Amino acid sequence: MFYQVKAKDFIRVPPQMFNMAKRDAVLANVKATYENFISKELGFVINVVDVHGVKEGVIVPGDGAAYYDTEFELLTFKPELNELVFAKIRDITDFGAFMDLGGVEGMVHISQSMDDFVSFSKDKVLQGKKSNQSIKVNDNCKARIIAVSYKDMNNPKIGLSMRQEGLGKLEWLDQQNVESTESNEE
Repeated sequence: MFYQVKAKDFIRVPPQMFNMAKRDAVLANVKATYENFISKELGFVINVVDVHGVKEGVIVPGDGAAYYDTEFELLTFKPELNELVFAKIRDITDFGAFMDLGGVEGMVHISQSMDDFVSFSKDKVLQGKKSNQSIKVNDNCKARIIAVSYKDMNNPKIGLSMRQEGLGKLEWLDQQNVESTESNEE
């Protein structure tokens, strides 16, 4: 789920930035510190939205930098178990598909890609044996988050599934809706 979060921190502004407007210098350092930041509490920080309330700074002896007590807003993505997400296939390997969730990457294991026996081809395509459905790079899909791990904070993992009804490649879902509408009209 995407959130707009208000946060507060002491932001360090080095002496070489003292010639800038205080708000601009603080904003640049908030962005340098928090954009692409990952934590279990915040999730993935996608962007710094704005800086509010920059209070008086304090210069720390020996450091020479100013520290400003600052309030700011962040746009974050905190993946929740069972959350439905729309994603684009970024890459396909012999063990599954990597998906772009909008600035964050998730992975669908080959066994979770569709409710069928799935094979991998050298053309980077996952193909269902019975259904003949296929998934390839740049396909848009709907998936469910089934696992979130922050064990390695430099490389957190998001596990996805597309096996449940109503999930999968958007083209399949559109086709199922058309077939369902046609059968209801008969």
